[in-house]
Amino acid sequence: MQQTRNLFLGFLDGQRIVLYRLGLAFFLVAGLSSCGNLSSSGLSGTGLKFGTNVTPIREIKPEPKNQATVYIQGKVEKQAPLMKQWAYQVDDTTGKIWVITNQKSLGEGSQVVFRGKVRYQSIPVAGKELGEVYLEEE
Repeated sequence: MQQTRNLFLGFLDGQRIVLYRLGLAFFLVAGLSSCGNLSSSGLSGTGLKFGTNVTPIREIKPEPKNQATVYIQGKVEKQAPLMKQWAYQVDDTTGKIWVITNQKSLGEGSQVVFRGKVRYQSIPVAGKELGEVYLEEE
């Protein structure tokens, strides 16, 4: 009888530990998900939506003095290796922009969010300005 009772109590202790761990995991997941909602951050399984701090690419103006820090979000369309960095062309359905970054594992089609400084490279050709706006990740 004593042996059966110890076995039963041991089972209850094991069950309590499992329940405790499940409860703890539930509260951790609930707490973390309440810190940020996927749809409000701009990430969604149904498509691309802008988050509250994300700047649509069409709103980034090609001004030589524009050095604002912005967040952009979109899909990688092209990639190009540079000397020690990578360049990715990001499309957010409002426009496209090149992003210079140290990240090298982003593939075409990847959904990305970048924070960076707006840069402008002047390209004068035959009296015309064909400059390009790009983003340099911070």
